Amino acid sequence: MKNVAIIGAGISGLALANKIKDFSNVTIFEKSRGLGGRVATRRVNQFNFDHGAQFFKAKEEEFKDYIRPMIEKGIIDTWRARFIEIEDGTIINRRVWGEDPANYIGIPSMSSIGKFMAEGLNVKLSEKIGKAEKNNSWELFSEEDASKGKFDWVISTIPPLQCIELFPSIKSIYRNIESHKMMACYSLMLGFDKDINIDFDAALIKGTDISWISCNSSKQGRGDNYTILAHSTNKWATENIDQERGWVKNYLCEELSKIIERDMSKASYIGLQGWRYANIEKQNGQDFFIDKKQNIAFCGDWFIQGRIESAYISGARLGEELLAELV
Repeated sequence: MKNVAIIGAGISGLALANKIKDFSNVTIFEKSRGLGGRVATRRVNQFNFDHGAQFFKAKEEEFKDYIRPMIEKGIIDTWRARFIEIEDGTIINRRVWGEDPANYIGIPSMSSIGKFMAEGLNVKLSEKIGKAEKNNSWELFSEEDASKGKFDWVISTIPPLQCIELFPSIKSIYRNIESHKMMACYSLMLGFDKDINIDFDAALIKGTDISWISCNSSKQGRGDNYTILAHSTNKWATENIDQERGWVKNYLCEELSKIIERDMSKASYIGLQGWRYANIEKQNGQDFFIDKKQNIAFCGDWFIQGRIESAYISGARLGEELLAELV
């Protein structure tokens, strides 16, 4: 069987690996300590936060079929949140989420999804690939220039700008790679010693530099400690992604305090995550890229839209295309 390297253990990489694992020797390299990419959970003291994707929908039949076993096993459930929309300080919509369409979450955390998808796969965590070279085959190297093996195929699921850094000649292979423009996002995490009694579980915000607020602890399995997660807008984060983190944290706390009319500076824990590559600026019109002569391919939500379903679709469809090259 052919040896295949996948760079990135996010949803796309895991979806791809599951499609081809029975027909090739797959090794996944992931620079972080966790699985699932932005489908992530951070635990700090007694608090835990889904600090990336907050929930997801399933629209495509192939994705519905894929998540069904996870629903049956209780790894995925419906979040029946008390939802509101706020525009220019006024609540313009209020409803409770139901089953049609369902808004799904991982149980007991969003990271449970990546862990389930990675079962039985050869994933090397905390392994950042620093260089990729092509001779008769592909060879991957660590940042310290140590060889990580030779492979018949290499597939990258990391953001496009990182792909350009990793593969110096990639623009001659995939000329449109720079057309994928990505936007940033900040996640503000707040933990409280007691319930602060806001009357919603999830809120879409318009007209401020914060776009989303959720009571993270309202989700099933998140424990009794009260937590809030707020996302900045992509526009504001992209403009301020290189700002000093303390300033960003204070600014977003002040903005959040104005919206929910509570002093967020009194939280017992205040954390911040900066996602430099959080969403795609516009759709590119393709699900993935593959070069069958160079034995290289790319997939990820950045081909379609910054959603969990899009990440799965990109990886799974690339996997289907690769099968003909592997068998």
